[in-house]
Amino acid sequence: MPFTPRGTLMIQGTTSDAGKSTLVAGLCRLARRGGVRVAPFKPQNMALNSAVTVDGGEIGRAQALQAVAAGVDARIDFNPVLLKPTSDRGAQVIIHGHAHANLDARAYHAYKRIAFDAVLASYERLQGDFDAVIVEGAGSPAEVNLRDGDIANMGFAERVDCPVVLVADIDRGGVFAHLVGTLACLSESERARVRGFVINRFRGDIGLLKPGLDWLEAQTGKPVFGVLPYLHGLTLDAEDMLPSQPHVRRDSAALKVIVPALPRISNHTDFDALRAHPQIDFSYVRAGVTPPPADLIVLPGSKSVQRDLAWLRENGWDRAIVRHLRYGGKVLGVCGGMQMLGREIDDPEGVEGATGCVNALGLLDLRTVLTAQKQLENVTGRLTIGDGQAAVRGYEIHMGRTHGAALARPLVALDDGRIDGAVSDDGQIAATYLHGVFDTPQACAALLAWAGVQDAEPLDYPALREASLDRLADSFAQSLDMDALEAAFAQ
Repeated sequence: MPFTPRGTLMIQGTTSDAGKSTLVAGLCRLARRGGVRVAPFKPQNMALNSAVTVDGGEIGRAQALQAVAAGVDARIDFNPVLLKPTSDRGAQVIIHGHAHANLDARAYHAYKRIAFDAVLASYERLQGDFDAVIVEGAGSPAEVNLRDGDIANMGFAERVDCPVVLVADIDRGGVFAHLVGTLACLSESERARVRGFVINRFRGDIGLLKPGLDWLEAQTGKPVFGVLPYLHGLTLDAEDMLPSQPHVRRDSAALKVIVPALPRISNHTDFDALRAHPQIDFSYVRAGVTPPPADLIVLPGSKSVQRDLAWLRENGWDRAIVRHLRYGGKVLGVCGGMQMLGREIDDPEGVEGATGCVNALGLLDLRTVLTAQKQLENVTGRLTIGDGQAAVRGYEIHMGRTHGAALARPLVALDDGRIDGAVSDDGQIAATYLHGVFDTPQACAALLAWAGVQDAEPLDYPALREASLDRLADSFAQSLDMDALEAAFAQ
């Protein structure tokens, strides 16, 4: 039977990374197959991976992926409140797709009442435009210290009176304690709206799990809607955290690509295509690790460019890059990485903290001035390297304006007549503001050829993502009680 839900269902998790985003994506794909106009929705997200929407705003990357699963264009209402951490205690607050302010945790807690108005306005619009809304919570509803003013989990569910399904990750252990303990931390009304459970990332003999499932249902009086298997090899955009396996090893002939794992790395989904490419040996290099020999060093985007630039120097990357170039290696800077490759970064308005100008790496004749107004745009164009015909599709999310002589040799000619990025005179260094430059097959092949791959294979990352979403949905259809889940939706 097709999955044809109507109304609203909220997916909450016992922990961060329990599988909420993936469950919403798979359910959106199944609803789409059933002919349902379905929308993903996350009231409040905290993530440094983001995407530009069709209506010119910024939302969390997970909601953009869920929009792909649902077969709809990403819009700001899918994630009305986005928090992008700038430090351990502060974040840039984005409301309806646009930066509002930089607030510390206490100031944001006081601001939540206003943020909740934005959440409710978005939800009301989605209810009017779609048959079904599948809502994703944030973190865990058991965080009792955050219950007052909550807009991300049960606070939202209680306000709009929607049912909840609780998902837990069995791979990390203690799954029954997670589920029962979470229920114990909820109020009576909150427990009542939990319709049942989904257990995620199971591997092994399901028969050995059955006694535990029976105990859980008897203990709580709530059903287990299904046990999802651990699926290896999925190609799906990460919401925020770096991959659990930072090194993808290939044979000795593969091009070695390294990326510094900056403390405030943003949009590291830029490199998912490289991690999936059969001709690439890819590594994220953590703090305290000497940068290993490589063919290509990529400096990624950053939510706090000046702090991450200081981190690069503290970890010896400035010297390693100079040595790498001396021996003929290539360097690519993306967004904040492009700004770091220039001569200086000026922050006259204190966008990232204290006002002032800092010296950058000085490898390209560029100067960046940080501004409060953020550039948000989806773009298309062609790379200037190779035969100049490789189509590229990407998006801009940055708060700086960059000038300098290096821009006279751009990396990208945009279809709107603008140019983007730079290529050094010797061809060893390239830079761009565009996220997603490796995602189109032609651009990926052209950039790898520039970096030294002979006969670079074009890899179609969007096609891999589509195949993974279909595989996810197929697995859910087999593993979940879809009729019971459909019945759980609030009309």
